[in-house]
Amino acid sequence: MRWLRWLGIAIAGFVVASLFGVVLFRFVDPPVTPLMVIRVAEGATHWRRVGIDHRSVPLSLVSPALLRSVIAAEDASFFRHGGVDWEALRKARAWNARHAKSGRIRGASTITMQCARNVFLWQGRTYVRKALEIWFTWLMEGVWSKRRILEVYVNVIEWGPGIYGVEAASRRFFGIPASRLDSRQAGLLAAVLPDPLRRNAGTPTAYVERRGAMIARRAARVRLPADVGPARRVATASGGW
Repeated sequence: MRWLRWLGIAIAGFVVASLFGVVLFRFVDPPVTPLMVIRVAEGATHWRRVGIDHRSVPLSLVSPALLRSVIAAEDASFFRHGGVDWEALRKARAWNARHAKSGRIRGASTITMQCARNVFLWQGRTYVRKALEIWFTWLMEGVWSKRRILEVYVNVIEWGPGIYGVEAASRRFFGIPASRLDSRQAGLLAAVLPDPLRRNAGTPTAYVERRGAMIARRAARVRLPADVGPARRVATASGGW
């Protein structure tokens, strides 16, 4: 049937386009993401100007304290799983089944999944979006290194209204480059990631302070592998790890 032919063409076109995008961003930093565009559009519909403060930096110019903190807070198994942490998904599903009425819902997105969502997709909880997220996650894990995934993640993640990436966040909230973040500042930045539009690392609430301190303690036990090693030289120069 003709519609099957067109469906096959559409699927093939999507596969080729998605693979091209993943390969491209293996070498080129994403200049803009769907979320950045969506936030600008949301601001316009409410007659608010929402800018885009986004500055990509190599991983060697990001404090190891920040890398350890986001791993401790968002995905402790990042270096061990293949993109999707099925055990974490199972536990989150069981938790949500027990606490659905209370609204205390847990997610189980890995850093790779969050990176895929931010670079290629949109926010939301539909099955279609989740399926696409897993597709891009598998592609990224196959084409990118863990180092590259972490590098892109910390450079595109939303850290506040119009603030994207650790360099912009570090300068906005603390007035320093990302390479100079200490363990407390890194913990605060990681603490706001679940809700960056309501939490502020620069003027943290008591809750954010407590959560940041807890993350900093966990981060001290995170060990970065050798291929994330270039950041070590920056840390040594600034008195960190």
